[in-house]
Amino acid sequence: MAEKPADSRKNLKNRTKLVHAGRKPSEQSGFVNTPIYRGSTVLFPTLDDLLNRRMPFTYGTQGSPTTEALQTAWTELSGAKGTVIVPTGLAAIAIALLAVVKAGDHILVSDSVYRPNRNFCDTILKRMGVETTYYEPLIGAGIEALIRPNTSVIFLETPGSQTFEVQDIPAIVAVARAKGICTILDNTWATPLFFQAHAHGVDISLEAGTKYLSGHSDLLLGLVTANEVWYPALHATYDAFAMCPGPEDVFLALRGMRTLELRLNEAQRQGLAMAQWLGGRKEVLKVLHPALPSCPGHEIWKRDFLGSSGLFSILLAPCSQQALAAFLDGLELFGMGFSWGGFESLVIPFDCKTYRTATPWAPQGPALRFSIGLEDIEDLKADLAAGFERMHATP
Repeated sequence: MAEKPADSRKNLKNRTKLVHAGRKPSEQSGFVNTPIYRGSTVLFPTLDDLLNRRMPFTYGTQGSPTTEALQTAWTELSGAKGTVIVPTGLAAIAIALLAVVKAGDHILVSDSVYRPNRNFCDTILKRMGVETTYYEPLIGAGIEALIRPNTSVIFLETPGSQTFEVQDIPAIVAVARAKGICTILDNTWATPLFFQAHAHGVDISLEAGTKYLSGHSDLLLGLVTANEVWYPALHATYDAFAMCPGPEDVFLALRGMRTLELRLNEAQRQGLAMAQWLGGRKEVLKVLHPALPSCPGHEIWKRDFLGSSGLFSILLAPCSQQALAAFLDGLELFGMGFSWGGFESLVIPFDCKTYRTATPWAPQGPALRFSIGLEDIEDLKADLAAGFERMHATP
């Protein structure tokens, strides 16, 4: 099989790109997958080569053929100038922000972002002299009123973590571009397959490869892509921190990438089916799923997104803590854990009212976030139905 450059794949579908991007069997004795390169030291053949750094990789923190394979593939898939890979999703958030901000800056961050993101802004960035203002996720072009002369970043996450508001990315990007402000997007929920961040004008896009790229709940990883304007600063910041991922994790991410579209499409099908079923239950007051017309920002999702993943939330009718515990503790197929995107189904309760600051959070009853896995949907429904019965039986 002849290997072709990335440019020759421009007109191919993503499903095909995922299979072929980042692979060079001719350089690895014909083996299909890029092997795991472990190591720190790189040897130079001559003094001149060493002094001029005349090797593809100069030290283990600069990457290896394994990391290069994933960087190359993810850059192609994202339509970016380049990619850096870091050990976790939170590390991706940190490196993206640190590539842009400086002491004295002001940044705007969506009120619905991943909670550890807020903690990073409220602790590390605050100590650096960077002020954070949290904004209403559905603000759209109205964000212009919050911009100050020293605003350097608008940080978006769409849909919002836990509460699933869909932001008007093109409207916010237009304001940011006019003001010379960098936009950063956490695109973990959709991945580049369901939302093309750079095509919509976002400067830096990131995600936790821990989730759907992995697909098997067995690694931690973060990926950050940037356009031509911001990639030099991103890469320089990455080099300064030497925040490199483990080679086994990168290898597992490459393996997960080959089946990413197949698994995402199944997650979409399973997630929608479960969301619709839960929406018909009397115990459920509201389903927060961007692909449902009842979800805030649904029309924007329909305009900008190419699909939906298997993560969504529900708001339950009021019930006691004991009843909620009876529902959750007895589930046989849904685990309780703070992640998602794997092959197994998960559920967690959450309450945003202690940390949302720009938008009030006051649901009538408990809120649950579901990650729908690859189990048979009828088995999952039966597990939840039994849980609802336990809930009713518990005062």
